[in-house]
Amino acid sequence: MPESSTTSPTEPVRHGVLALVCTGLKLPLQVLRSAASYYIGTQNDEGPISRESVEYFPSHAAAQLALANNAWTQRDHS
Repeated sequence: MPESSTTSPTEPVRHGVLALVCTGLKLPLQVLRSAASYYIGTQNDEGPISRESVEYFPSHAAAQLALANNAWTQRDHS
């Protein structure tokens, strides 16, 4: 698997790659909020675990659309 690539429309990523690599946790992708914008990442009961998307999105709707359409770029884990 390439270290940094746009996700493939035929094989969407359903869990956080960085979360899995860094913590061993297979967590579902979801839209999360930072101080100023939104991103695709993972969280557990204790809070955010990983920011998976390279992109930040201006709204929850924009991030949700990118996640639903697999139109985002996975961050590199190296």
